[in-house]
Amino acid sequence: MIPKVFKEVIDLGDGREISIETGKLAKQAHGSVVVQSGKCMLLCTVVSNYKQSDVDFLPLTVDYREKFAASGRYPGGFFKREARPSDGEVLTMRLVDRVLRPLFPKDYHAETQVMIQLMSHDEDVMPDAMAGLAASAAIQLSDFPFECAISEVRVGRIDGKFILNPTRAQLEVSDIDMVIGASADSVMMVEGEMLEISEEEMVEAIKFAHDAIKVQCAAQIRLAEAFGKKEVREYAPEREDEALAAKIHDMAYDKVYAIAQAGSAKHERSAAFSAIKEEIKASFSEEELADFGDLVSKYYYKAEKNAVRDLTLNEGLRLDGRKTDEIRPIWCEIDYLPSTHGSSIFTRGETQALATVTLGTSREANKIDMPSYEGEEKFYLHYNFPPFSTGEARPIRGTSRREVGHGNLAQRALKNQIPADCPYTVRVVSEVLESNGSSSMATVCAGTMALMDAGVQMTKPVSGIAMGLISDADSGKYAVLSDILGDEDHLGDMDFKVTGTADGITACQMDIKVKGLSYEILVNALKQASAGRLHILSKLVETIATPKAEVKSYAPKMITARIPNEYIGAFIGPGGKVIQELQKTTKTTIVVTEDPVTEEGIIEILGTEPEGIEAVLAKIDSLTFKPIVGDSYKVRVIKMLDFGAVVEYLDAPGNEVLLHVSELAWERTENVSDVVNMGDEFEVKYFGLDPRTRKEKVSRKALLEKPEGYVARPPRAEGDRKNDRRNDRDRKPRRD
Repeated sequence: MIPKVFKEVIDLGDGREISIETGKLAKQAHGSVVVQSGKCMLLCTVVSNYKQSDVDFLPLTVDYREKFAASGRYPGGFFKREARPSDGEVLTMRLVDRVLRPLFPKDYHAETQVMIQLMSHDEDVMPDAMAGLAASAAIQLSDFPFECAISEVRVGRIDGKFILNPTRAQLEVSDIDMVIGASADSVMMVEGEMLEISEEEMVEAIKFAHDAIKVQCAAQIRLAEAFGKKEVREYAPEREDEALAAKIHDMAYDKVYAIAQAGSAKHERSAAFSAIKEEIKASFSEEELADFGDLVSKYYYKAEKNAVRDLTLNEGLRLDGRKTDEIRPIWCEIDYLPSTHGSSIFTRGETQALATVTLGTSREANKIDMPSYEGEEKFYLHYNFPPFSTGEARPIRGTSRREVGHGNLAQRALKNQIPADCPYTVRVVSEVLESNGSSSMATVCAGTMALMDAGVQMTKPVSGIAMGLISDADSGKYAVLSDILGDEDHLGDMDFKVTGTADGITACQMDIKVKGLSYEILVNALKQASAGRLHILSKLVETIATPKAEVKSYAPKMITARIPNEYIGAFIGPGGKVIQELQKTTKTTIVVTEDPVTEEGIIEILGTEPEGIEAVLAKIDSLTFKPIVGDSYKVRVIKMLDFGAVVEYLDAPGNEVLLHVSELAWERTENVSDVVNMGDEFEVKYFGLDPRTRKEKVSRKALLEKPEGYVARPPRAEGDRKNDRRNDRDRKPRRD
């Protein structure tokens, strides 16, 4: 039976469109759609168990995968099968998860799975920009309790004009690359990188994206209505007890408020809050705790949250005693580790990051092999968040999605300040040693100093700050918080990280937890973030104002040379013999690649000893040496023959030429040794190819003064020359 297909089309302008289709594929899923733009097709399915899980959170899994068959390719590696997700796929999962999760009811705890697959790839369509649309459209067709339709779009800007869902080629020349997630009413997520744009320009980009998202949300609703919108499923809600909530609020609120008002360090404050909670629990019997102990904890945390928020809104004070726009104390240090190419420590309050920099050749570039993109990164940053940084002991099971996301944000913040002509591949690693608020922004600051300490000639230093928001819709009060604590992140309404130079924003990441955040509040938050960011930047500049002029003495020096492609084989040698021996003798690392544009070989020379690098350069000069007709060159005799001397150009060791006996001197020379000997150095003049012998000709006598009365011998006849050659053959020993 031919399935009934339902379809909605969204016009993106300039001849592009996105279609949302359902009814053909994956019909046993609770909701499924195919989203297509050009030849790019995403299949999204959603499933949620009807039984609530025995947990106090939403076990939501967003999974995004790109199939290599989508671009007609095989997976790399030994096993020809897609394996663990790449960093690019993880980042897309995070983009979608951050918008979907807040829209499920807080008491909905059923296992929920959103699976998005790239089934067909188009070089001119970036699939991650449509993943949020696909996820929301599939949920709209399901019976999930979900607040409203959302979508995500990418925004670029070329020559001052905003572009919706730009191609990868357009992003190469765009000064903005932002992904915005929103519902028809509210912006909920912003993430991206920029080339030092202003706060006003960033807000304009968000508004442009939001207008497009409203259209996409309306298309999802039309599709759901045509398909037949399902009744929202019933589920067992969490148990509530208003009387118990009021009782615990009265027992906890004032005590929590007083502790928060006093201002204290993280561990001291946590211990005091825990003591209040334990005191409240002790007021109930064991039977009561067995019956509703989970509600006691829940209502205590609610009271704690209300008290801390009220303190900030009413008195402008925060948990650690700071004012809303105050930055925690900062101290910095560079060159801390004696063996790394660059290192720094950045400490802000109770958050600390230790950053290292390693310099290498193009061989160390980070290879990206995804169905939707193949390339490499010559600058990349890795972020590690060990459990001890928060005083915890927990299992370590590989790199977490959070570590991938935070590292990517810091990388995007810094990468555009690395000069295009930087010869090195640069790896930055951030080890978070303490964490109480925005370790990703500490990573940006530590990374900046470590790069400058390593001698990487950054265009401008970059700093970062995390902003928060506490608002009350009923009273209209709100407070924007600079340099938020970890607790303020959890109890606040916004987590907004922004990085930049003194001249503008370079990257941002924003998650908004309340509906209807006004653009006025957003602009105020950005302005306050700018002031805080510049304060932090001043502390970095106090520590190291400009990049060091040179890399450290023990760090490798990088020199890049170019040679015509026809010399690459000779430079490498058969089976790599020549280049391997050269690396061994010069104690260098040599990487050879071909530039398809200029048809030249690019030779990267990495070494700690200048003498070794110079030796490699001399080898290249020698290999590519081409004497110019009419010029003079200094040579050394390396071999004596009966009919001349073999000489080597001193400027190009290994390049030899025959100096014929007739070109030694103006006088007739019977024995070569009468004029020159082994090791003698002198100058010769280069005449190019001799038309008679078709060999290169050099002359010593051409640079000597001709003797007075000298008369050149007349050239011999052709017959005489043939007789000479015949006599030469006769003189050779014959084989019996």
